[in-house]
Amino acid sequence: MTRVCVLDYGFGNVRSAVRALEHVGADVILSSDSRIAAEADGLVVPGVGAFGAVMAGLHKVGAPRIIERRLAGGRPVLGICVGMQVMFDEGLEHGVRTEGLGQWPGTVERLQAPVIPHMGWNTVDVPTGSTLFAGIEDQRFYFVHSYGAQTFTLGTDEPEDTAFTPPKVTWATHGTPFVAAVENGPLSATQFHPEKSADAGAQLLRNWMNSL
Repeated sequence: MTRVCVLDYGFGNVRSAVRALEHVGADVILSSDSRIAAEADGLVVPGVGAFGAVMAGLHKVGAPRIIERRLAGGRPVLGICVGMQVMFDEGLEHGVRTEGLGQWPGTVERLQAPVIPHMGWNTVDVPTGSTLFAGIEDQRFYFVHSYGAQTFTLGTDEPEDTAFTPPKVTWATHGTPFVAAVENGPLSATQFHPEKSADAGAQLLRNWMNSL
């Protein structure tokens, strides 16, 4: 059975994530222990609330080093909601900039939309060859957020004849387009909540687990 560690750092719908992963057949442990997080087949980084508060919680349990070491070793990590946002360089909330984990270039900012927060079901624009969305490309997913990454530049300036494999980026629109999911080697992330996205979310988690 696939062993998945849901990172416990004081933020996020951790119990919902645990239940959703157990539902699709994972052996799940909720922990902030660095050894458990390092040795698991997959690590899930959930997150709700403010970018700065989530980063403070991650630092408190040494999560940036755990995540960095897993990714350096090619070991899968899945970020959810603010757990995706913190993978970018920085977050900008209420005029305050907070340094993120820097896995991807860019700033997470307030969405430019007539209604905030973006709450409810939305369709997504899935790239060809997606592993996360295999079989669910036309489904809707559940979002709850006011901030997001509205650009994604990693890999856009790489020559076509290099060995670099560009990330697969899924987009959604609320007012303006924003990043809904990223698949970048061992690092995957979703802005929406797969654990709240009914059968489509369960299939996405199953797809991720099958890729571990």
